[in-house]
Amino acid sequence: MTNDSNNVSIDHDEEGRPMSRLSHPVLRPLIAAVALVTTLVHVYFNSIGLISELRFAAIHFGLFGLLCALLFPARKGRGTANWEVALDIFLGAMTLFCGLYYLFNDTAYWDRGGEMTTMDWYVALGAILLALEMLRRAMGLFIPILILFALSYAAFWGQHISGVFRFPGIAFDELLARSYFVDLGLFGDIAQISMSYVFMFVLFGSFLVKSGSADFVIDLARAVAKRAIGGPGIVAVLGSALMGSISGSAVANVVTTGVVTIPLMKKSGFKPRFAAGVEAAASTGGQLLPPIMGAGAFVMASYTQISYVTIAALALLPAILYFASVLFFVRMGAIKYDLTSFEDDEAGEIGTVFKKGWTTLMPIVALIALLMVGFTATYAAAGAILSSIVFSWLNPERRMGPRLILEAMIDGARNATPTAILLVAIGLFVGVLGTTGFGPVFSLMIIEWSSGNLLIMLVLITLASLILGMGLPVTAGYIVLATISAPSLADLITSNSIVDVLTSGQIPESAKILLMAIDPGILESLDAGLSVEQAQQLIAAMPVEIRAALRPMVLEPAVLTASMLSAHMIIFWVSQDSNVTPPVCLPAFAAAAIAGSPPMRTGLTAFGLCKGLYIVPLLFAYTPLLSGDWAEMFSVFLPAFVGMHALCAAMSGIVERPIPLWARPLLAAVGGLLLWPIQLEFKLVLALVYVGYVVFDWRCRERRPALQPA
Repeated sequence: MTNDSNNVSIDHDEEGRPMSRLSHPVLRPLIAAVALVTTLVHVYFNSIGLISELRFAAIHFGLFGLLCALLFPARKGRGTANWEVALDIFLGAMTLFCGLYYLFNDTAYWDRGGEMTTMDWYVALGAILLALEMLRRAMGLFIPILILFALSYAAFWGQHISGVFRFPGIAFDELLARSYFVDLGLFGDIAQISMSYVFMFVLFGSFLVKSGSADFVIDLARAVAKRAIGGPGIVAVLGSALMGSISGSAVANVVTTGVVTIPLMKKSGFKPRFAAGVEAAASTGGQLLPPIMGAGAFVMASYTQISYVTIAALALLPAILYFASVLFFVRMGAIKYDLTSFEDDEAGEIGTVFKKGWTTLMPIVALIALLMVGFTATYAAAGAILSSIVFSWLNPERRMGPRLILEAMIDGARNATPTAILLVAIGLFVGVLGTTGFGPVFSLMIIEWSSGNLLIMLVLITLASLILGMGLPVTAGYIVLATISAPSLADLITSNSIVDVLTSGQIPESAKILLMAIDPGILESLDAGLSVEQAQQLIAAMPVEIRAALRPMVLEPAVLTASMLSAHMIIFWVSQDSNVTPPVCLPAFAAAAIAGSPPMRTGLTAFGLCKGLYIVPLLFAYTPLLSGDWAEMFSVFLPAFVGMHALCAAMSGIVERPIPLWARPLLAAVGGLLLWPIQLEFKLVLALVYVGYVVFDWRCRERRPALQPA
């Protein structure tokens, strides 16, 4: 989640909502009632109720629009005056009306052959404007302006520009119909993901928190790391990783774990800015760690048509690499500032902590089991929610009765509100991209700008993510980037596989005919097999349309699927920098508020600790970390784990002791070689040599005389 304010106040709750609204005598019970109804409706239609997806999406929009109007005032820091409360209730009711109107008028619209009545026209326009207003309240001005820019391009000024982006335009009535009545706007695929997968997993996370999982996660992390160098920082990383795997929200993660870990890090000697940066960086990684990833992972499943179970399983090893990089930075920071003697006296023993709270992990086990046996993600989440209630009864201290169950249902709807409004409204932007053809045109331009070079394209996408991350939240950034660049990125990722086929000489006849249309004299060379250079030149000279037609002819479907998954995973990872990219990075600002450090400088510190967001995606593009079998994936993962330590050491100037400046480039080269797709035997030898050096450096540090007090 992001916000247009750079200030985070402790008077706001974990999702940025003013606490005054949650204590208002009128709004508080009204919010609770609406949230409870919202949860009940979603659970019913996601489990046993029957309704069309478009109608359910309309209900989803109406209920969360009402909830958003009640939770987020029109003006930041205000909203408790009687006239403001009355206005927000009215706007919320109008949003609910716009959603429910669809239920009773969609059939009549199609019976008229797609002709809108005057009332249809006003309701459709009102739904768009209200969606943008609710989005402004929850997420700030940037995204509504972006959506208005796209809508006006389609309806008005696209026809007045020249060049590849010229668009003849569509009538305003048709734009309204596409945005409201058709699945190309507010109630399209992305809203349908929000109403099902995203909501149910957010609700599951709320039940886990109420059953005591948050306390158990922090206690377990403290027990594991209480005697380690940089222990409090390690607690922050481990606690945020475990908490993020069940919440999927970076902001909620910071607020839940940071209130414990940040003061603990400060007490041990870490600077407040570094402590807050560690918490923000670790919480950012929570959206990358299964089983509950960020909302973008569910959108990815829809875009790629790959099951969420598969995506979550393949995301585990990369997520471990990311958290390892943050852990390495924490340990090296502790060594740098000689914070090696702190011991957390309040932490319990691992066995005692686990015995006391193991039941809170069982709902996650139930979720994974249900997914693996074939239940859909929504049914699995519903079953896991029930299991969280049942298993809580085994823990006398956190047994969930009616009160806690109701609180979990209310919190689940409240926590899902910003994401729900975002995913509904961003459908307008995605619909315009599909209607105008802007996305494919921009995708072709990216290929042209990169000159067909995969590394250059990765740099361009990363830069675009950095810029978008200054104003867009993670999920919106992923959707925008994936829509305009994922096809071209997947195309370049498959180029190496096409080169292998062209050099082998084993080319299907249909592909030969297609290639001969480009170069009639190439048949003999194709039968003998092209050289690598010839194949690369042929692919570079090939029009994108021809290459798109060639791919399914020469490559197995599994290869094509893997390339599309790799492209989307790259974009999903780099879009996470929205959480730590100033001037808008709410997780970092929330951590800064807890630590008492400058928000902007904290954001920059967190950004510096998130280098793994840019390193790991290189493995998606150039190695079988996502596409190979388990043996191939571990052959990439293990050297990369060691290489990540070398790169972190090169950036921080610490291994187990400070290293001279001239040694940094050498360690960077070692890290780069361990990550790059070179001969495995060489990487294993290099990894063993580097591990030996780290052990030697560690023993030298251990033999260092203890510092005497001044």
